[in-house]
Parts: sequence; C-alpha cells; structure tokens
Amino acid sequence: MGDALRLHDGDIGELSGAVRAAALEALVLDLRSPDPVVRDERAYVTAVRWIPGLDAVERRWLGDRAAELFDDPGIQARAFAPLVLARIVDAGDWRQEWWEAFAGWYPVETDLRGYDATLGWVHAAAHGADLLAALAGRTKQDPAPLFELAVARLLADTGQVFDAQEDDRIARALARILCRPGLVVTESVGWLDAVAAAFRTGQPGPVPPWASNTMRTLRMLYLLADRGLLTPGGDGPPSTVTHREAVLDALAATLAMVTPYLPSPSGRDQV
Repeated sequence: MGDALRLHDGDIGELSGAVRAAALEALVLDLRSPDPVVRDERAYVTAVRWIPGLDAVERRWLGDRAAELFDDPGIQARAFAPLVLARIVDAGDWRQEWWEAFAGWYPVETDLRGYDATLGWVHAAAHGADLLAALAGRTKQDPAPLFELAVARLLADTGQVFDAQEDDRIARALARILCRPGLVVTESVGWLDAVAAAFRTGQPGPVPPWASNTMRTLRMLYLLADRGLLTPGGDGPPSTVTHREAVLDALAATLAMVTPYLPSPSGRDQV
C-alpha cells in the first residue's frame, strides 16, 4: 500500500495540498493491487469514504484514472474500476468518456471468475452490474444504453457459468432501470427482443453457459419485478418497476421459450 494511504485512515478532508494529491495517487495504485486486503478491504473501503468529500476536479481526476483501469493487464484492476465509478456516480458526477471506456470493456471481458483463492473477489460481471445500477439512478440517463449493455454482457459467448450470484446482481441492475418513472412500455420490454432472438438459436444438447446465465438472471428479475426492489441497506419501502404487469408478462413469455412446462402469456413460440 502506498505510504500516503497507509499513514492515513481518516477523512480526506483532513488532508490538503501535496499530501492530499499523494494520497489519491496511492489510492489508485492500491486499487490495482493483486492483494485482496490492500485492494478490497483497504483501498476500496477508503475510496467509498473519500469520494463524497472530493471536489469536482478531484472526482473527475479519479474517474479518469478509474476508466483507464479498464485497459489494465490485471483483472483485479479492471474489475474494481466500475465499483469506483459507481461511487463517483453516487456523488453526482459522470462523463461520456467514462461510459465509452466501460461499455468497451464490460461485454468483452473474458475473466468472469467470482472469487479467486489468490486475488480474492474478482467479480467483473457483478461489479459492472453495480455501475449499471448506479447509472440507472441518474435522472438524465438514457435507459436504452443501459439495457443494451446488460444484454450484451449476458449474451456474450463465455465458458463461465456464474457461480457467485452475478446473475442476481445483473438482475438487480435491470430492475433498477425498470423502476425509472419515465419509462414507456416499449422501453420496459423491448430489450427482451434480443434475448428472445438468442434463445431461438438454441439447439438440443448441453445448455451453453451464456444461456444458463441469462435464464437465471431473468428468473431473478421476475422475482424482483413481482415483489419489488429494496435499497442496498434494506431501509424504506421497496421500489416497484414502472410497468409491472407488462414486464412480468414479457419475462414469462421469454422464459417460456426455454422452459417447455411454463405457459407463455403472450403466445411466443418455444424453442
């Protein structure tokens, strides 16, 4: 861990000038660390604590540095970049350049391990979903790119079957998008067309990992659409998707294509 960060466990507001700048540099360095204690338990926890206290220039600097991590050779650095950007979104900042870096990385990342014995939590698919969930809360955010990127991640060919609830995290992100009050019905259900088209390509034999991941994500999303979505802290009443019945029908119809014993409310063809 960098000396400035190692020596300071308090609030960023207690630092100024060159010491403050050095602490932020050390933070970025430690977010790349292959040591899960340094990266996850210390640096990321510190980032969560510090980001709300940064000024606009510092948040832009940190966002730029986090976006650069999508090209890092270390999966642990690439996978933690969206978590940092999600906290910056929560603080009220976002830039198109960060979106382009994220969108260029998320659907093509090939290392989708949940947990590694050496690196600790990797969780690229889940962490990317967390950034999508944060972006869903931005008032000015166009929901279409969020749906498209989530679907692109699900449908990307992979040999990795999600094993650490990544499907739940992607479902949560989709549910947050679906809770946006300004959505129209076509936006709420239209993104499933690409999933249905992919399901129609199915052939007899073993289920491909991407298909298994997508099915399980949609099943969890059905539960969230039906029961509501709690905040991460679980406080307050659950949020409800904007077009609940239409979403439930569309999800059921899409899942019926790959679930012969599930009736299809819309009469879509099954594969």
